[in-house]
Amino acid sequence: MIEEADLDFLRSAVRGAVSLPGEEGYAADTAAFNPAQVHHPDAVLGALDDHDVQAAVAWASGRGIPLAVQATGHNASAPMDEGLLVNTSRLQEISLDLAAGAFTVGAGVRWDAVLRELVPNGLTAPHGSSGGVGVVGYTVGGGLPLMGRTLGFASDHVRGFDVVTPDGTLRSVDPETEPELFTSVRGGKGNFGIIIRMTMAAVPLGDFYGGQLVFPEDQAGEALDAFRRWAPELPNEASASLAFMHLPDLPFLPPELRGTAPVILRFALFGGKAEGDKLLEPFRRLPAVSDTAGPMDYLDVDAVHSDPADPAPAMERGMLLTELDDAAAAELLRQVGPGSGTPLVMLELRVLGGALSAEPPFPDTVSGRNAGFHLFVLGVPGLPAPDLAEAALVRLALAFEPYAAGSLINFHGPAGDELDRARAWEPAAYELLRNAKADWDPQNLFRFGHAVPPLGLMDTASG
Repeated sequence: MIEEADLDFLRSAVRGAVSLPGEEGYAADTAAFNPAQVHHPDAVLGALDDHDVQAAVAWASGRGIPLAVQATGHNASAPMDEGLLVNTSRLQEISLDLAAGAFTVGAGVRWDAVLRELVPNGLTAPHGSSGGVGVVGYTVGGGLPLMGRTLGFASDHVRGFDVVTPDGTLRSVDPETEPELFTSVRGGKGNFGIIIRMTMAAVPLGDFYGGQLVFPEDQAGEALDAFRRWAPELPNEASASLAFMHLPDLPFLPPELRGTAPVILRFALFGGKAEGDKLLEPFRRLPAVSDTAGPMDYLDVDAVHSDPADPAPAMERGMLLTELDDAAAAELLRQVGPGSGTPLVMLELRVLGGALSAEPPFPDTVSGRNAGFHLFVLGVPGLPAPDLAEAALVRLALAFEPYAAGSLINFHGPAGDELDRARAWEPAAYELLRNAKADWDPQNLFRFGHAVPPLGLMDTASG
């Protein structure tokens, strides 16, 4: 518990509201996008500006009070049960520098707001599959863009950021001024302080082609075989994933899909209709329930994946795969294909490679550059029965362990023990992060979620 006198001091030092459990504002400022992850910090600050963030971190550092940060709450990986949560959702600065080909955002800005500024100017950015995700949290986790095979990871496009480090100092960071911090934060998520704003390069935007091809459940095997042959040969301008869905019979779903298990190809291309149609020929030979792929207004880009726009309880797990051979494909179909009876709602197989395999322009701590595919699995707690989804997630993870190459922190799933959390980074990157953590956060104030313990807190870098 935080002492009342300390809380009074914090309230006097900031403009934003400091809320305690049961008080107005506490529930809204602690809510994650996944309602299955419920935070219970001792207090939450709704930060209004740079000064609020800096004052809060300095206050916590001087008292040894643990900290965490949240904006949109999309990557809440473990409940916070003590300390101070700093909510940065109110930091909504957006500025576009056309001459520099860059944009700057505050910590609470979402990708859809950025695209509304960029697209009318013939630009885009390395955003993900949902415009509702926060730019900063997504990017410092590496960021797997919708067009990643063309653009690489989002962190590759960062030019600099302003961050309040755990000692309460506001620092402007770029490759020249603080190279260790610039490397560590890009992939190290929220382990090194609270980012207030970030500047990224924008990307020229030309023609765009995208959409979905939806196949019935009995085409799952054929669709997977086609995807395995086709996806690795795509040009770098194209990105794709194949999702195996198991939809409940609920009224908000399209009638033709309720209670069914469709397989959905999600496809996106920086290019025109002729090229897009040619690339999709192998899939258009299969009988489809629907086909929406074609030239698209880029402001409608969320339709490629159609990710949920509203919070919903979920259990998830992600892993990087080196390959998907015949045995792995057969195992995938056995666990989530026709007749599997899986309690899981979705399994998505996304092809990597292209620019995602390139070295970054400046060193970072992002994993996945040598992986062939990303596997992401989603279940709903208690649906259809308690524990069934969790057991299915474990079975699938064990089955694909021979092909696993770690994970991406933004898709890792719940933060487990230290050994599990380390999966989100390659060993060299993890050791670098632990050394940097010892330099920048020796008190381990930022210890929640996908936390990296400082080297020296434990006996070895591997734990």
